[in-house]
Formats: sequence, structure tokens, C-alpha cells
Amino acid sequence: MTAPAPRRTIGRVLPAAPGRSAVTMLVFAAFLYAVEVADVVSGQTLQYNGIVPRDTGDLDGILWAPLLHDDWAHLAANTIPFLVFGFLAMAGGIRQFVLVTATIWLLGGLGVWLTGDDNSYHIGASGLVFGWLAFLLTRGFFARSGRQIAVAVVLFLVWGGVLFGVLPGQPGISWQAHLFGALAGVLAAWLVARADRPEPALPGT
Repeated sequence: MTAPAPRRTIGRVLPAAPGRSAVTMLVFAAFLYAVEVADVVSGQTLQYNGIVPRDTGDLDGILWAPLLHDDWAHLAANTIPFLVFGFLAMAGGIRQFVLVTATIWLLGGLGVWLTGDDNSYHIGASGLVFGWLAFLLTRGFFARSGRQIAVAVVLFLVWGGVLFGVLPGQPGISWQAHLFGALAGVLAAWLVARADRPEPALPGT
């Protein structure tokens, strides 16, 4: 008798430990606010540690950019989607969440570094937000999970309009961060679905 191995996430749409996941995201968001406090205290010098396109001396800006914001309004605008999308992206467990986030963080930042305008700098968690949103919108299609697709439809109806942010044209907005964050999120969704496919079972009795 043979049977396929079960998928690790089994099409889950909410974290297995929602309380712990919510606290994790609240702590993560609180850290962003602590960084903004430190930036204000420093005379807003920290924010210049973001991504400077094609400057090899500032490659480490890829690591710091999502933690930095131009001002309180910039941070506030990112906070609610940051909390909601991050919480939902934890449905596959903390290990998967870390891998998805790292994929978006690093590949999205690298895309900005390669394609951003000359003499510009890029900061903010919006690339991460767009990446999580794209991950949530596409994971169900890759995994063929009806429940995840249903969540994707709801998210698209509520937040789908923000996807226009991947297009150039709005001054002062890093559309490159939005675009490459989203593309990295789609890649992460594909990788997660591929990893969760059951391995062919060995013949048995």
C-alpha cells in the first residue's frame, strides 16, 4: 500500500499559533518604531544608510533599508499592511516565514540596487510589504490550495489597488522596491509550493 507524504503546510491560511505570531509581528513593528526614534535622535542621519544604486560601497544598505523610514508618516503608512501581511505569511511556520522574508528582503533589495535611479537612495519596509502581499496572492495558485486562493481574493479586493505602486511615475516613491519586492514574493511562493510537494512514495505493502 502506498500513500503520498503529507504537505508540510497543508494549505494553511492562518498561523498554527496565532497569538505567538501576532506578538512576533508586533515586536517586529515596535522595532521599526524604535529605529525611527533612534533616527530622529540622531538628527535623521540613520536613514542615509539605505540602498544607493550601483554603489559597491553601500551594498550593505540592502540589509538596512527595510528598517529605515523617511519620517513618521512614511512608517505609519506601512504599519498596518506590514502587520497584516506579515502575520498571514507566518501560516507556514516560523522557518518558512524567515526564508520567505529573507528571499524578499535580499532579492528585492538587490533589484533596487541594480535598477534604481542614479544619485538616489531607497529606504522603507514597503518592498517587504509588497513582497509579502505578492506571496500571499500567489501561493495558493502554486500550491493548488482553495483556501489560500480564497484568502488571496479577499486580500486583492481590499489591498489590490496598492499594486499600482510597482509602476513608475510617483515622485519620491521607490517603485523599484515595490516591483522587485513583489517579484521576489512570487518567487518565494513558487519555492514554498515546490518544497511542499509530497515526495513520490516508495513501493510498499
